Amino acid sequence: MLCPSCSAIRAGGKGCCGTGCCGNRCRMLNSVFSSAFGLVGAIYCTSVASAGLAIGPKCMVAGGKWEYPFENLGTGNGSYLVNQTLWTTCEYPNNAVMWHVVLFSILLSMGGVQLVLCGIQVVNGCLGCICGDCRDSKDV
Repeated sequence: MLCPSCSAIRAGGKGCCGTGCCGNRCRMLNSVFSSAFGLVGAIYCTSVASAGLAIGPKCMVAGGKWEYPFENLGTGNGSYLVNQTLWTTCEYPNNAVMWHVVLFSILLSMGGVQLVLCGIQVVNGCLGCICGDCRDSKDV
């Protein structure tokens, strides 16, 4: 997210691409490529977080075995995300399910925010690259 945001900030100013119309379009095109890279990272983040929430944590269950006890429960009312009484299945580490749900929920929401922001910047950069910026030549 750092590279696309720095590129978006630099897209409107003067830099190594030169000055004038062509320089601004070059920077906007650079912003599009950086934001597309951010989109790939956002898609990866949301898919990993979704898979982590779907599978559940690996923890020690009764008998001292380490496994994924919620992996085959499915979705809906039988899911461990809805039925918190199932969380006692994990004996060790303490509060592993709570930690797992909070961590991957935060990752999922941040990935969604990154997806929206980078998507908006891709559209903005494409418009800026194709149409140019809205400044008069006197403003430069």
